Amino acid sequence: MASQAPKVSVIMPVLNEEGHLADAVNSVLAQDFQGELLIALGPSTDGTNAVAKKLANSDERIRLIENPRGLTTVAMNTCIAVAKHEFIVRIDAHSEPAPSYIRRSVEILQETGADLVGGIMAAEGRTLFQKAVAWAYTSRFGLGGASYHVGGQAGEAESAYLGVFRKSALTRVGGYDESIIRGEDWDLAQRIKSTGGLVWFSPELSVTYWPRSSWRSLVKQFYSTGVWRGDLTKRDLERTSPRYFIPPALVLALVVGNILCVFGLAIGWAPLLSYLAAIVAVGFLAKLAPVPLVLATMHLSWGVGFIIGYIGGAAGTLDRSRVTK
Repeated sequence: MASQAPKVSVIMPVLNEEGHLADAVNSVLAQDFQGELLIALGPSTDGTNAVAKKLANSDERIRLIENPRGLTTVAMNTCIAVAKHEFIVRIDAHSEPAPSYIRRSVEILQETGADLVGGIMAAEGRTLFQKAVAWAYTSRFGLGGASYHVGGQAGEAESAYLGVFRKSALTRVGGYDESIIRGEDWDLAQRIKSTGGLVWFSPELSVTYWPRSSWRSLVKQFYSTGVWRGDLTKRDLERTSPRYFIPPALVLALVVGNILCVFGLAIGWAPLLSYLAAIVAVGFLAKLAPVPLVLATMHLSWGVGFIIGYIGGAAGTLDRSRVTK
């Protein structure tokens, strides 16, 4: 019954999402919930804002919130401050929650006593390249096997994809750190846990995610993500998963191998040839021709970014992959 539907504030940061926004909004409005959808409008250069205004005019649950800085963390904090309800649901404009996602997420929060719950990032693609990126997202060969990428048992988690929160928990930790551009979800989860809060993963929950659809945008995204992960790792080395060190180790191995080759040592070819053989084999396994290119792009862009971020920090590094071509 509608009276039993959870009361929630759904927050959707938006920047240059003309092609995905309507589908994302409609997937939210089709959910079983009472409450509001706050769309935080960044300085888009496409038709996103016009689409958002049309959607807002069609449903009174939608509120448009200005976010002139365009940063996700600022959008989230601005909307959290004006949210009317205790349960906060984050949905990105390039994602679509599965039916009953909101209702079941709130039920799991209440059943477990968690402050933050998340599910599976179910990446999908339309073009051949985007399908290859989506395959890499959901494979242990791509992003290292985090539960929200590849699934797993319900239980306490390191972090959460998007997330459904108790507003009281967000208030307790001061919301998102607006100085962090990428990895803000991981940082927030760590601060929630440091205050005794529980972060929970449930494979019952699923959100469709549409990844980058071009090689250039993928490079920009993963370089930026790697830079910020390197910075965050330096800040909090103790709570950093060992899997984050694999891509930078690969980059260093390839660099050392190239140096050895310059000095005429044949052993220097080993890292490059071994890596190429591995990603080509995975490409055959995936049965998607662009997979080797996608994997190399993800691993090397992220790995180089990690090294730069760890050494010099991430200040000023923005993810421009949805802003520029």
